[in-house]
Amino acid sequence: MFRTERDPLGELDVPADAYYGIQTARAIENFHISDLRAPDDLVVATVLIKRAAAEANEALGRLEKRVASAILQACDEIRAGALRDQFVVDVYQAGAGTSHNMNTNEVIANRAAEILGGARGEYTLVHPNDHVNMGQSTNDVFPTATRLALLMGMRPLVDAARGLASALQEKADAFAHVLKVGRTHLQDAVPMTLGQEFGGYAACIERGADDVEQAAEQLKELNLGASAVGTGLNAGDDYTRVAISNLARALAVDLVPAANRFRVTQSMGDIVAYSGAMRRLAVELAKVASDLRLLASGPRAGIAEIILPAVQPGSSIMPGKVNPSIAEMVNQVCFQVIGCDATICAAGEAGQLELNVMMPVMAWNALHAQRILGHAMEALEMLCVDGIEADEARCRELLDRSTAVATALSPYIGYAKTAEIAKESVKTGKPIRELVLERKLLDAEHLDRILSAEEMTEPGVPGKEKAR
Repeated sequence: MFRTERDPLGELDVPADAYYGIQTARAIENFHISDLRAPDDLVVATVLIKRAAAEANEALGRLEKRVASAILQACDEIRAGALRDQFVVDVYQAGAGTSHNMNTNEVIANRAAEILGGARGEYTLVHPNDHVNMGQSTNDVFPTATRLALLMGMRPLVDAARGLASALQEKADAFAHVLKVGRTHLQDAVPMTLGQEFGGYAACIERGADDVEQAAEQLKELNLGASAVGTGLNAGDDYTRVAISNLARALAVDLVPAANRFRVTQSMGDIVAYSGAMRRLAVELAKVASDLRLLASGPRAGIAEIILPAVQPGSSIMPGKVNPSIAEMVNQVCFQVIGCDATICAAGEAGQLELNVMMPVMAWNALHAQRILGHAMEALEMLCVDGIEADEARCRELLDRSTAVATALSPYIGYAKTAEIAKESVKTGKPIRELVLERKLLDAEHLDRILSAEEMTEPGVPGKEKAR
């Protein structure tokens, strides 16, 4: 069953039970590309804008009270989860998000008309453009919706990062006494503790979370009310002030009108910056995940200094094999986030004159990256980091076999002699201590203090009295 609707291009059949209308139906025909749809947060953000606009227009005497009330009720229903199957426009659509905006306008208009006793598709009681889109343009609605959707998902992302950082710090504290060999260039370096290593991981994730939180501040500046090109045509400063105040109240976020409406309409640079912060967090996270895989490698033919929780069998052919599955998943997510950022950067550069029409692909990639990055960190914390154990004996074994401890001798016998002893130790297999005593370079008691691995993990020169 169908109903026939008309727009400036002519007539088109629309499913009779659809809450969307003719412009959405045209988008369905034109953009059958990916089967990807607008993320829920973007739908909710757009609906919140329509609600805030209706409230503002009613308060300013521009919109009849009964129409405004019906629009508000329709918006509240959608925000609560109703009619989500009616948001059907492909992610890859016409530039600027016009189809997404009209999809939202039509669904709200048809549901509001029903509330007032009308039929879907008539638009005499509530019109998608004249009433739901009053005072708006896609060019201020979609950028605002993107910013709001990202702000809605920012706190869960930052909380996931800080939760992971806290879990890593707990392991740092638990492993503070575990001596091991450090590694640079994948080669043996000077001693450290496993706790120091994990403490570094925790600080990296924490700093990444800080970057995301700081970048999100830019998203609070909205161009709602800028209308088509930034001039505010058909909107006005009074409408802008009231509508943004309504949004700020609804989201409990300090939102402000753009200091320069033309900047926020022309440029998606604030989204690029936020994506860049997520990329930084993903890079930090990927490094941690890769290190966990390396440190757990083995368990007989690798480093094997830590033991990761077993979450699933690791091979379809080798019984008993267990892989670092969670860390591997995290790496893949991080690569995807970096790819999303590359798309966002390219789309951000593609803005022309008064508008960046590449907003739909930027919004989808930013929201996708934000969602999967947060979920990956939650999984890494709960299914991996919380259950990591240290193999203290293995850590000590590898430390004792390393010649890098010879570094502590340099302040006493010089770099050249230290290098000779290290090379001879590698060649002959003799311990560093034995070679130094053979050459009578230092006495045994002083040498033991110098070669103390515990002393090497603290600032200063091993074997010398340290300032307290």
